Amino acid sequence: MQFLGEYSCKIDAKGRFRLPAALLAQYPAAESEGFVLNRGFETCLTLYPQAAWQSITEELQQLNLYQRQNRNFVRYFFRGASPQQLDKQQRLLLPKALLDYAQIEKELVLFAYFNRIEIWAKSIYDNLLQEEPGDFANLAEQVMGKIEKKSNV
Repeated sequence: MQFLGEYSCKIDAKGRFRLPAALLAQYPAAESEGFVLNRGFETCLTLYPQAAWQSITEELQQLNLYQRQNRNFVRYFFRGASPQQLDKQQRLLLPKALLDYAQIEKELVLFAYFNRIEIWAKSIYDNLLQEEPGDFANLAEQVMGKIEKKSNV
């Protein structure tokens, strides 16, 4: 599963938004399999396809829950998680508690990458991108320079 794209949406009075057709095309099983919605980092929400969520939970099950920091992480990570199904109009419902957490009022941005879709309040997302690092090339070197390339020998 590889999502890609940035989409602006509006939510209705009930907290629903329509998933853009371009995203639905990237996840043909969306209607049958659904999603899991969760709190993300930096005040966004994260929408995972069921298969991606299953993979993440399997990884988290490997943590030693006798360690306090692991228990705390798991609790915070799962806090607010909820299964989501598209309705007949291809809409998803954002629960009030998660809307409040992400400070979403009317406009939102869907930022899709890898196996997830981040859901941002438009104003927060716009401000986040204005804080782009002055030297993006330096950041790329710091982050990507640590990845070892696999040789095809």
